[in-house]
Amino acid sequence: MTSSEAPGEQDGTPGPRDGDADAERAPERDGAESAGTEQIPDHDGAESADAERAPGHDGAERTPERDGEDDAPPVPARVDRPAVPAPGPTRLSALVDSATGWLPLLLSVEGLIMYVLALRVSPGPLRGVDVADIDGLGLISALPSTAFVAILLMIVAFFVTIAQNTDRKFLLLFQISAITFALHGASALIHDEPRFHTAYVHAGFVEFIARTGESSPLLDARFAWPGFFAMIAFITRAAGITDLSTIMQWTPLLSNLLYLLPFVLILRQVVATTRARWFAALLFVIVQWIGQDYFSAQGFTYAIYLAFVAILLRWFGRVEPREAPKVGGPVRRLLSRLRGLTPGELVHVTGVYDRSIMLIMLIVLFVAATTAHQITPFMMLGALTGLILLRRCSLSWAMPFFLGLIVLAWISYQTTAFWSGHIDQLFGGLGRFFENLRSNTGDRIEGTDAKHALVLMARLGICAVILLLAATGLLRRLRRGVGDRAALLLLCVPVLALGLQSYGGEIGLRIYMFALPGACILAAYAFFPNLPAGPADSPDETVPIRRINARFDPRLTRRISLLLAAVCAMVLSIAFLVARYGNEQFERVSTGEVAAMHYVYANDEPSGRLLYLVPLIGPEVTPSIPWGEQDFDKIEYQQVLVDRNPAVISSVIDKLSVSPPNTYLVVTRGQGAYLQLNHGFPADWDRRFRAALDSSRLLKRVYSNADAAVYTLRSQPANAAIPSPRGLGGPGDPTSPWTPVGLGALVVAWIALFAYQLVHLRGPGRGRRARRLVMGVAVPAFVVSVAVVAERFIVIGFSQTP
Repeated sequence: MTSSEAPGEQDGTPGPRDGDADAERAPERDGAESAGTEQIPDHDGAESADAERAPGHDGAERTPERDGEDDAPPVPARVDRPAVPAPGPTRLSALVDSATGWLPLLLSVEGLIMYVLALRVSPGPLRGVDVADIDGLGLISALPSTAFVAILLMIVAFFVTIAQNTDRKFLLLFQISAITFALHGASALIHDEPRFHTAYVHAGFVEFIARTGESSPLLDARFAWPGFFAMIAFITRAAGITDLSTIMQWTPLLSNLLYLLPFVLILRQVVATTRARWFAALLFVIVQWIGQDYFSAQGFTYAIYLAFVAILLRWFGRVEPREAPKVGGPVRRLLSRLRGLTPGELVHVTGVYDRSIMLIMLIVLFVAATTAHQITPFMMLGALTGLILLRRCSLSWAMPFFLGLIVLAWISYQTTAFWSGHIDQLFGGLGRFFENLRSNTGDRIEGTDAKHALVLMARLGICAVILLLAATGLLRRLRRGVGDRAALLLLCVPVLALGLQSYGGEIGLRIYMFALPGACILAAYAFFPNLPAGPADSPDETVPIRRINARFDPRLTRRISLLLAAVCAMVLSIAFLVARYGNEQFERVSTGEVAAMHYVYANDEPSGRLLYLVPLIGPEVTPSIPWGEQDFDKIEYQQVLVDRNPAVISSVIDKLSVSPPNTYLVVTRGQGAYLQLNHGFPADWDRRFRAALDSSRLLKRVYSNADAAVYTLRSQPANAAIPSPRGLGGPGDPTSPWTPVGLGALVVAWIALFAYQLVHLRGPGRGRRARRLVMGVAVPAFVVSVAVVAERFIVIGFSQTP
């Protein structure tokens, strides 16, 4: 009971003395029990509140004569003096008293300004960034100390805010956005060109679609999922934008700010304190190091995935009544105990009309993800199916089958050019969990540079820490009798993707990214596992009574948890800079490298070939150059083998000799850094390699600057001719005898399943006859459509030759 609730302060009746207030307060306990038991609220600042008494409450102003005291000794007469009013609060004291309101905002703004100045000013002592100082540790090796101080200052401001345990939404959003700007916007502040080479080829896809009005899977498999590129091409062409450099440069920051919106909505649906929710949001920002937020379809569809999950939990969330313990076997008792836990999710009652609109929105989001990316729709489908299985979603089983048909139909009918004749690429990784895991872990921690090895270990360390915290948070919530099914599901479902395929050795990174929402929620519970004592935004906390633990003061343990969380956030933020920007030596793009590529684009008529450097000839080697930004259909990119000895250039000359005219060799600083850090090439290999190329009488340097050079043969054979550009057309998409039947069955199945779900929205017990009738149509149509999809894979996949 706080002082504001003490007897005598509301109705004027006499209350207990100051010394008795604490004795009448209910004891605070630690432990766990389900929501049906008695709960004890923990009030922050209870002791300070008891100390503030109303004037006159203790009888300080009493008359000199009282009844029953006539025999008392006479009191000497005293001269009445005018009362001197008590000094009022000064401006300084009022400012200090209100510091909790303005200090966090001031610290955040100060840290943000300090950070921008630290990165943008000219290099000097304790300021500025000189990209020449970047070594194997990445960007962190060139950051001034004032940048780290600014980041820590913003994190301290954030924890000063959540220490108040009040839901100051706009201030907390601003603080997390400022930290996001500092961590994910660092590259945009330092470099003049967009970071990450693959972003340029994605810009080339957009340019190709805007120029030709079509996509061609014959040029690249990603054109079979052109949704993102077609959308950007439409927007940029309508707006008259021809240069995507600025958009690409700021996309990582904008993407992470966009991710925050649906993730905060997800956090609003969990039963947690204000501290736990906002700390989970901070963790989501500082452990998102994998860099899939650049200008890409994956970054776009990840925002769709988060919005999809947020809608499921907000408008279609479900919490079944808790069950009483049952007697039976060990499995039955375990299930009974799990069903008796307090749900860790909230349920909002909405009308049928609102849910019908959001159902259509779910379908639109799923279709957008299906047309734009290969993996994201499977993650969305897994989240939906899992929530229904765990009784945390009120949608019927018709929706997973409805959405699953969308994925199957797109792969079978719209990506035929990708998988026909290459069926092993589509299904070759099914069930190979350990092989896919090995290709995503062992291959990712290799490296020869000692400093760069620390970067790779930092990435694995962040993954290990966040998973360990998630497991700790899950256990602490279970001790309090809370079952966080939704968060646990969001953590575990992405792991099933290991059974699909290796995805070019990157499926591990995608699993980590899709598991982050659930992992961050559970990790926040490792520090703040308590429940709100009242409404969702209540500043008070409660611990369900199960096990008495009087060894620690709950107020002290909460302060220690807050301090540990702040230290964890600071350490992870520094580790983020190492993990995220550890490849900065070869992932950053300089103006000179872009200029060298533009020279090739200006001399690629009617077609051209570009050779990039690799230590081994093989598939899935992404060039460490800003490739493909223009004329993606005109230029063919090929590998050329190089030796660790930069003086050995025979393989380069041989490759150029057998290549047609308009074949260019591009040597860049980024390629040299990649070979040095990952394959043990000498530190000055690119400079010595360029010197060897310049000294060759068979080669001619046609363009050069400090960061890149372009070479070609000095003379071509007399009968050599430039080949025509690659054809965009083909023999047409192959088909099968049952394809028309399958298309018709698809339409019927979609209509029937959607109608079933609409009827189900009215209530589980309503429209049973209509649902049975619709399901009688949906089931055979679904079976036929899936059978035709299988028939197409068999007939087309194994009959076509590569």
